[in-house]
Amino acid sequence: MKRTLPAVLLSLTLVLAAGCDGSGGGDASKANAAAGPITIWLSNNQEELAWGKAMVQAWNSAHADQAITAQEIPAGNTSEEVIGAAITAGNAPCLIFNTAPAAVPQFQKQGGLVALDTFDGAAQYIADRTGSTAEQYKSPDGKFYQMPWKSNPVMIFYNKDLFAKAGIQPVLSTYDEFLAAARKLKASGVAAIYPAPSSEFFQSWFDFYPLFAAETDGKQLVQDGKAQFDSPEGQKVAAFWKALYDEGLAPKEKYNGDAFADQKSAMAIVGPWAIAVYGDKVKWGAVPVPTSTGKPAEQIKTFSDAKNVAMYSACQNRATAWEVLKFATSKEQDGDLLGKTGQMPLRTDLAAAYPDYFAKNPAYKQFADQAARTVEVPNVPNSVAIWQAFRDAYSQSVIFGKQPVADAFDGAAQKVDQLASGS
Repeated sequence: MKRTLPAVLLSLTLVLAAGCDGSGGGDASKANAAAGPITIWLSNNQEELAWGKAMVQAWNSAHADQAITAQEIPAGNTSEEVIGAAITAGNAPCLIFNTAPAAVPQFQKQGGLVALDTFDGAAQYIADRTGSTAEQYKSPDGKFYQMPWKSNPVMIFYNKDLFAKAGIQPVLSTYDEFLAAARKLKASGVAAIYPAPSSEFFQSWFDFYPLFAAETDGKQLVQDGKAQFDSPEGQKVAAFWKALYDEGLAPKEKYNGDAFADQKSAMAIVGPWAIAVYGDKVKWGAVPVPTSTGKPAEQIKTFSDAKNVAMYSACQNRATAWEVLKFATSKEQDGDLLGKTGQMPLRTDLAAAYPDYFAKNPAYKQFADQAARTVEVPNVPNSVAIWQAFRDAYSQSVIFGKQPVADAFDGAAQKVDQLASGS
């Protein structure tokens, strides 16, 4: 399984269903109070579909007059494009279970999202379920246009056999330790790590950003309207990755496949979704992402790779949609999601909430621990353009060495500041 795109951005091969029950225009206050049938969209990930179908069946069995119709996200170049087009056409479903946090600012700008705060007790429900992590998902106006749903906190997966062949232990907590291991791995005939060297805006979520989050104790790429990456910490992270590319420890050519699964690289930056994918193919272990000084594991923060649920303004039966959203993120349904997908519900103290699951599936325990310390993409205007500006600068300087990092980051920071201001 190739994991170069976040799940929500994958080109999807799905059945496009015409129309949506419970969708369309109309008065917002009337829609907020209306109950009745709704349509939802689900990711085409098979495990998530299994969860979604079971969730829908459980709801429908008790709510015949407010039935859910579930569809897979229709086909398109990306699901972002499909959702954006549905917003424009006014035929988006009531709920989409796989809304990318990076896309929320644009969808909100289009007028396509419903502020969940308009429902009684919604903000408190989100705070009680998700805890302080929920603050990262608020929009600049202080409202929630997305329900924090599930995360895949990324860590360093390593191939135990390839490490043994190179005669090394997975001591990877500092940049120096990581580079020393990488050099021995290269000498043994494999790439140390193989993040995608391509220019798509989201690729930085799986190389620079997790290490930046760890190095800065949890800063986002943009905070208080200003770029944060053109800083001493950002320069340290960039220098680390540049060393890997300059020494040929991380290849600069795109790999058509999954380099880690194919045992072409000894490490990968991925989340717990990969356990089921790599389980039988690779004898793997996982450790937190490195920092310059080797912070203790319990202090490391990383990228969340979260996917959330949003309510779309075309929905007419929003009272039902809100009740479905609470039902789908209940403790019982979150537990079912965890069991079927191995992805981490954005819920406080996961290990204590589902002790039986983690007792039976100990490989997931460290990801539940890491899920309490995650950093999301910033919820700011022009989010995608900001990430693209950063990625362009990173590619030019860090990966391909065509420009000094300091110059590239300075120029990108100026662009990002302007974009974050909404201009």
